[in-house]
Order: sequence, then C-alpha cells, then structure tokens
Amino acid sequence: MTAIVCLGEPLVEFTLIDDQADKRRVYLQGFGGDTSNCAIAAARFGAKISFVSALGDDRFAMMLRKLWDNEKIDHVNVKTNKAYPTGIYFVSPDPAGRNFQYYRKDSAASKINDKDLPVELIEQAKILHLSAISQAISQTACASAIYAMEIARAAGTLVSYDTNLRLNLWPLDQATQTITAAIKNCDIALPSLDDSLLLTQLDDPDQIIDLYHDYGASIVALKLGADGALVSDRNTRRKFAPYPVTAIDSTGAGDTFDGAFLATLLTTDCPFESARRATIAAALTTTGMGAVAPIPHAEDIEKILTN
Repeated sequence: MTAIVCLGEPLVEFTLIDDQADKRRVYLQGFGGDTSNCAIAAARFGAKISFVSALGDDRFAMMLRKLWDNEKIDHVNVKTNKAYPTGIYFVSPDPAGRNFQYYRKDSAASKINDKDLPVELIEQAKILHLSAISQAISQTACASAIYAMEIARAAGTLVSYDTNLRLNLWPLDQATQTITAAIKNCDIALPSLDDSLLLTQLDDPDQIIDLYHDYGASIVALKLGADGALVSDRNTRRKFAPYPVTAIDSTGAGDTFDGAFLATLLTTDCPFESARRATIAAALTTTGMGAVAPIPHAEDIEKILTN
C-alpha cells in the first residue's frame, strides 16, 4: 500500500555551472519540481511513494519516468498528455539564493483536472502531500488540489501542505487566500519562514506557528532556512539548530526537509524525531548541485546521528 501520495508538477532542471578549467559555462541536467523532490527524499528514507501528475509525450517525460523508476516511485497515475509539453527550468545557484527561469506555461501538469485524480489511491494512503505550487500553476490544477484534499480528509488520510510561495505564478493576495484555505484543510503544515512573513504579515515565528495551529494544522514544522526549524504539535514546541555544512546550492532543500520529515513521521509518529533527521537531510542537500542528486538516504543520516 502506498504510504505517501504526492501531487504536483515535475520539472526537468538545468543548473548553470562555471567550468573554470575550460573557461566556459555549462548546464548540468537534473530534475526538480517541489513535490517530486519531496517524493524522492521520502523514498530515499524508505517510504512507499506514488506520484500524481501529468507529463508531455516528449524526451523530458521519459527522463522523469526513468528517474522515478530508479527511485522506486510509482508513477502509474502520472498521465501522458500529448498536446502539452513537460515543464523545464534553468537555475543559477549560489549559497544565498537561486535565480530561476521557468518554461512551464501550459505544461502538461498544469492541465491536470479532477478526472485525473486516483480517488481510491488517495483514500488508502496514509498521507497526501501537495504544495502551493501544485495549486498556482493553473485554475484546473488548483481545483484538483482542493478536490484531492477533500478526498483525503473524508477518508482519514492525513494532508501535508508546503506553502512554497512563488509570486511569479500568482499575486500575493490570491496566493494568501488560497494557501490559507489549504492550511485550514491540512493536518501537517510545512511552511517556510520567508513565505510566512508575507502570507501572515507576522514577524514572530511563534506567532506564525500559533496562527497555523489556529487554522487547524495539528503539526507545524516552520523551516527557518539557515537557522534550522521550529516544530510544534500544539503541546510541545522545539527549535532544531541547523546542521553545519558548507552550502553551495540550496535548491530543493525545503523539499528534502518535507520528504524526510514525512517518511520519518510514518515510522516514528514523532514530529520532533522527524525534524531532527529532516534538518540534517536538508542541510546535506545544499552541499551538492541541483535539487535531486544531493538528496541523502536514510543511512546517511543514521551515520551522522551515531557518530
């Protein structure tokens, strides 16, 4: 049985690399898409994952399907839409931030609709994970995400939600309204502090967590970037310091946190143990280039914790 169903837009990634030896700039091909990154992280932590989306009928789609096969992620419910392409993006990374250029308008994933959703799969899963990007890419995708959450809640499947705010996809007012409604229908909120400062107009992490609890989330893991994470289950609140690394590319670190957190939560039922491992996993992701290649496996974290 699938443990986690991830819903969203997968992308093929091209990361700019400066080759000092040859004095040229080249692009390293990789993979991205926030919920796909999360799915891969969770799979590397041992969870059984199914991905729900759509791809074009193109070479990029073949590459993504091969990736998921290698990661043992079920993609039967990723539809092929011959009329629209698979999305791609280019990223210029640095330790402090990332510059993105997306080619995702009218992507196959943005055309997903209610009829594409595997109702029984969502009903039988332990967790449904999605994000604001899953909603922002189109009106039909947004409606499908809302419907997926309704299916999950009716069946007792936990809903996990990452705020992942992208203002190049929609205006702040619309994003705030949609994301707030989503958090009111989620059990596990996985926001970042940067997103939350804009979405809540609050500047205190504890107040932000209180607000998300008031909205209805039972667990809130507030990602603080280079400062670690602050996690609460209503009764207890703990700060997790960042794991020390030399960061070269932060692409996908928050998604890795999500996947490691959810996979560990399934095995430990403890948000704080989950956050301890997820914080380390997210930090390790920043030590390599691209969103997917540097994502660690569970055994990498265990080695650190036992040394």
